[in-house]
Amino acid sequence: MYKLIAIDLDGTLLNSYGQVSEKNKKVLNNAIENGVEIVLASGRSSNSVKNIANDLENAKYIICGNGSLIYDLQKEEIIYDKFIEKKKALQIIQICEQNSIYYNVYTENMVIAKTLENNVLFYHQENANKPDSKKTKINLVENIYEYVSNLENENILKFTISDKSSIIFNSIIRKLREIKNIDVLDVAHMSRKIIKSGTEEVSLEYYYTEITSENVDKWNAIIWLAKNLNINENEIMAIGDNINDKLMIENAGLGVAMGNSAPYIKEIADKVVSNNNDDGVAEAVEMSL
Repeated sequence: MYKLIAIDLDGTLLNSYGQVSEKNKKVLNNAIENGVEIVLASGRSSNSVKNIANDLENAKYIICGNGSLIYDLQKEEIIYDKFIEKKKALQIIQICEQNSIYYNVYTENMVIAKTLENNVLFYHQENANKPDSKKTKINLVENIYEYVSNLENENILKFTISDKSSIIFNSIIRKLREIKNIDVLDVAHMSRKIIKSGTEEVSLEYYYTEITSENVDKWNAIIWLAKNLNINENEIMAIGDNINDKLMIENAGLGVAMGNSAPYIKEIADKVVSNNNDDGVAEAVEMSL
């Protein structure tokens, strides 16, 4: 039996509408009852991940911002962090503004954006079906540079950069890679999500990347947590679907890819399960108990 199971959210535990199925909840709560540490490991802000973790009984830890921080749910405190310095964040914002590309700033408690587009539009739609206490906080501001300049007591986890045009997107990525002491996630495919507009389903498709402080990764955070819990690498299972899950899937004792994963993620996984709309997480966890 694996002692720690790290699970990605979007495209993995969450279905295409941003929800955790009842079967996934039941199986994960059963694993926790059996002494397994279930750790949600996401690129989302800590506030958003906490809200999802509340559906699990007695979950103890969450990893947010792709490994920018680890939060102890029971003690209600950060126990590990690698934030982006404000000076570096402002440099990233300037480049995005000068090149008119869509971007968001993720802090511990919110997503800062100018408009509801791409991933932020998906979060907004997801919020419509949640009570206020469980919504992802979206803060729409006209001047993000000025807002972040005046931001106090709010740590920056990451940036998301996105565009529907691959030409524009690849151009900005080259410029961002020139900034020192940050990591720009190498994403090779479009993100595809579904939102509802009235009775119709609308597909959101866009190229995107994520920017974090240097050497930030879900796997680095998982290993730090595992060592503090006296858990060995071969006692860890990692479940994911995308490039930001690559290292944890490669290095865990059992790396599991979702059926909806990118092909290169499936190739490195030890096991491929059903997709995120067919309870692939429950399938993976059940076989480990």
